[in-house]
Amino acid sequence: MDSIAELMVAPIIIFMVIVAPIWIVMHYRSQRKISQGLSEEEIAQLQMLARQGEQMRERIKTLESILDADSPKWRER
Repeated sequence: MDSIAELMVAPIIIFMVIVAPIWIVMHYRSQRKISQGLSEEEIAQLQMLARQGEQMRERIKTLESILDADSPKWRER
């Protein structure tokens, strides 16, 4: 039984000295980033995507109105 305990000591020490501190630092770094919210670049990208979405909506409306005029039953296909 003592030999199993002795074998487990080294991995536990390595974990506590190397892995655990890195894990804790990375955890709190990610928590800080989450609490800060979006960066300026991310906000700009989000606004650009919203504008592109509006443009696409207008284009789709225009295409649908053209199709409605040319082929009234196109939606049934």
